[in-house]
Amino acid sequence: MIDRRLNDWAIKNKRLMSGNILLSILSGAIIIGQAYVIATIVQLAFLQKEGLSSLLPLFALLFTLFLLRSILDYAVAKGNLRFASKMKGIFRKSLMEKYIGSSVLHANRYKTGEQVSLYTSGVEQLDDYYRSYLPQLIQSSIIPVMILVVVFLNNVYSGLIMLITAPLIPVFMMLIGSMAEKKTQEQLESMLRFSGHFLETLKGIVTLKLFGRSKTHGEQVKLRSDQFTEATMSVLKIAFLSALMLEVLATISTAMIAVEVGLRLVYGQLTFHTAFFVLLLAPELYQPLKNLGASFHTGRNSIAAAKKVWEVLDEEDRPVQWGEKELNSLSRVKELTLKNVSYQLEQQGRVDEGNGNGLSETAEILSDISLQMTRGQRVAIIGPSGAGKTTLLKVVLGLLSPSEGEILVNGTPLPFFSEEEWLSQVAYVDQFPYIFSGSIFDNVALSKPEASEKEVQRACEFAGVDLFVSEFSNGYETIVGEGGRGLSGGEKQRIALARAFLKRAPIVVLDEPTAGLDLETEAILTKSIETFSEDGMVLMVAHRLQTILKADVVYLLENGRIKGAGSHEELMTASPAYQKMMSAYQGGVSHEVL
Repeated sequence: MIDRRLNDWAIKNKRLMSGNILLSILSGAIIIGQAYVIATIVQLAFLQKEGLSSLLPLFALLFTLFLLRSILDYAVAKGNLRFASKMKGIFRKSLMEKYIGSSVLHANRYKTGEQVSLYTSGVEQLDDYYRSYLPQLIQSSIIPVMILVVVFLNNVYSGLIMLITAPLIPVFMMLIGSMAEKKTQEQLESMLRFSGHFLETLKGIVTLKLFGRSKTHGEQVKLRSDQFTEATMSVLKIAFLSALMLEVLATISTAMIAVEVGLRLVYGQLTFHTAFFVLLLAPELYQPLKNLGASFHTGRNSIAAAKKVWEVLDEEDRPVQWGEKELNSLSRVKELTLKNVSYQLEQQGRVDEGNGNGLSETAEILSDISLQMTRGQRVAIIGPSGAGKTTLLKVVLGLLSPSEGEILVNGTPLPFFSEEEWLSQVAYVDQFPYIFSGSIFDNVALSKPEASEKEVQRACEFAGVDLFVSEFSNGYETIVGEGGRGLSGGEKQRIALARAFLKRAPIVVLDEPTAGLDLETEAILTKSIETFSEDGMVLMVAHRLQTILKADVVYLLENGRIKGAGSHEELMTASPAYQKMMSAYQGGVSHEVL
């Protein structure tokens, strides 16, 4: 019926929890006082024939109690909304910190659509738990107990009936809950699959149209939508059935109390005031329990959503460890060394047919990598697809933590430095740079937000961005990315280069930068590499012979191991594997081999 971890997170917010408990106690007191005043007015007016003037103070008191109850209900509802909003904010912050703090491979383990759905719709489902279910659980634990104590003091037999019948409602909810739990979990999983698939389809709608697959994927979206609808209807069917049964239980219990007090009143064993007072309290005792039953299924949905959140927050990762040492004390990076670096990836392998769980497998991506870079040097990493080139770059960038070995910066292990300081020393140019929705100026200034307009424009001139920006009517304020102007691959690459120029980092990392570029952009990139290496070091994954020939040192990577190292001339003499690769390249099949 409850989720201990959800409650533990709520208890940390002591102020709102204490306020909820206090308001529940006040509500119980007002309910009891209201019933007592009504019973007294009826007793005096109909049995003792009191006049209206003598009853005016009691009517004023009753009106005051009604007003206080309304104000209290409003305060409770508003407080619960604030409580739920604050808790959702805490969960979203925790998820975002998990996403940001995770290693790159761990962050990419889930589909973007599923991550977005969990962050938005998944967390939003926790609203019902903190806005409705948990406050109602608190009220159901306080108000019925207060009423039960008062009833026992006035009529033991009615108290016994309440004591026996009231627990039937939560017991029934537990039984229904065990039936609904599986259906609720299926509904949430169906929603995440549907929303995730829908988002991924929208992102690739142009590609789907070009290949004539949009209709097929549209049918898949419809199929997943229908599956989600069926799962939702299954949950609602159980919810409506349980609501009916709760009403029946509460009605029968109230009728039993009415019969008991009526018979005792007829035989003179109970006064009218006491009988009427107890009868008024009976529905008030069952009302919080019925409200709890009404919010029970939304609470189960929230618990199912919370399990998905816990899966992400509790998932083990191997994050990169950082220290607090400042790189400023060492001035700019002059030497970068990798000593016997290995990287192993734990991944989900085949599925165990016995329990359906994924079996963990370990794959060695990099093994015993040793290389050295110095200031003013250009280092190229080449090798076949899947050799581990991009993984090696991410290890160097500090995005992945090596399983073995160490990375030395000016002779000091990388984990000794702070993450901010290290990343300030590195510029990265991806093969497929990401362009954010915004102006061209903002996209370039991403690497140095405090840069002046003159600095940004100068970086754009170095990277050749000004050559195509001059054709836009809004210049550098032209909106690009999602919802804005589309850019070609070469234009995106130039913006990425401008970011690197603007940052002026001592280490520039290029991941297959020349792949698929036009000759003009490739010429700009080649010139940029020379500029970067004048006052820093360049580490690049190379695809083209022209780029390889300009490298000072070339490392040949195969199956995660270095098979050769040296200049192009040295490797052509000493490495048959390198000779074969260059021969294949010159034969026109470089993209298949490299």
